[in-house]
Amino acid sequence: MDFEKARFNMVEQQIRPWNVLNPRVLDVISEVPREIFAPEQYKNLAYVDTRIPLGSFENTPCTMANPIIEGRILQEMDIQPDDLILEIGTGSGYLTACLAKLGRHVDSVDINNDLTTAAQKHLQTLNINNVNLATGDASKTWQQKRNYDVIVISAAMKTIPDSYKNLLKTNGRLFIVAGDAPVMTAYRVTRTDQKNWDTEELFETCIEPMIQTVEPAFSF
Repeated sequence: MDFEKARFNMVEQQIRPWNVLNPRVLDVISEVPREIFAPEQYKNLAYVDTRIPLGSFENTPCTMANPIIEGRILQEMDIQPDDLILEIGTGSGYLTACLAKLGRHVDSVDINNDLTTAAQKHLQTLNINNVNLATGDASKTWQQKRNYDVIVISAAMKTIPDSYKNLLKTNGRLFIVAGDAPVMTAYRVTRTDQKNWDTEELFETCIEPMIQTVEPAFSF
């Protein structure tokens, strides 16, 4: 399969038409080989507009998101070269790689250690070194010592928790999908000052809910 051609077609036929027009975002999507992050048996689907199975955790399926969703996340977060980023839900590591290329540093956590291990291998293959990966339950007590310019939550939640909003720096942006299947809404939350946030509806979608378990909280 000609992955380079498939990547070009994905950008032109899927990503751009979904209102992803930021040149830096398009350059990164055009550069990062998505097939590296897909399981061997699904590499031929790496550039198709579909979710790709990544296995399961405690009988809950884990998937690689549709390319258009990942493209919109990168577009809406308006990531700057000096941004510090927190990603909840490492998954395959593909979005992690794109975030790392757009920003200064990424802290990423996933509840599934198998995914964390695989993502680390993929990132090393591409010599992406400005990422810290951790395994744990992001819904438990927060232990971070710093705040972030950008937070991306790649699994759906019922509502937008204050715990994540409070981790934003002033002018920091949070991406989250909230609601109940089959109709959920993607939001961008921007912290305007110490006590205030603006919340914008971006688009309707439906993604897997966040997995919660008894695993200990993570710490970077």
